[in-house]
Amino acid sequence: MPVITIGRQFGAGGSTVGQMLARELHIDLLESRIIDEVAHRLQLPKEEVEAEDEQPGSLLSRLLVALGTASSEPLIPPEATAWNPPNTDPAFDTRKAVLKITQHVIQEAARAGNVIIVGRGGAYLLRDFPGALHVFLGASKSVRVKTVMERFNIASEDEARRVMTRTDENWTAYINQVYGHDRNLAGHYDMMLDTGRLGYETTVKVILAALKKK
Repeated sequence: MPVITIGRQFGAGGSTVGQMLARELHIDLLESRIIDEVAHRLQLPKEEVEAEDEQPGSLLSRLLVALGTASSEPLIPPEATAWNPPNTDPAFDTRKAVLKITQHVIQEAARAGNVIIVGRGGAYLLRDFPGALHVFLGASKSVRVKTVMERFNIASEDEARRVMTRTDENWTAYINQVYGHDRNLAGHYDMMLDTGRLGYETTVKVILAALKKK
């Protein structure tokens, strides 16, 4: 039951590679948006969580059931520390990561197995998880700027570069504040791959080959 974590630079294709791997392996993909959604919903009492209209068997539904029905009380403890990104932009929804719930979501998904976890420090939280494969994806700034422009329909290269820099700094600050690590160091991962040089398809093949050796 494979567990793969993907750390990434913004614009390096973390979500795309994750989606391709999930299709190839026929397993679930847990992205930051899903983690945020579960964390948000688990602020609700059990009855309200159970009332959410989710497709039976979906990853989101399973996580809500596994985490949300254990107690009728909201799962966010009053002393939970929220993370404040250093670069705030009112145009962006920078929903604060509630650490305890975020970690619960990632750990529950890993225990269930057959999952690819993109972002939110999965490599650090699951560093001792048996058999997990930890990957970091990067690319040159020029490649990533072009990708960001295309993906987010940004006409200005300068604007795309600002968005990229701001997002990378926020992600780096999150890992540093929560786990005390520099997420760009190779020692935290089983492999670091350049998607700009390899392309997405070759990147996926390399990860699949490494997974077989785990």
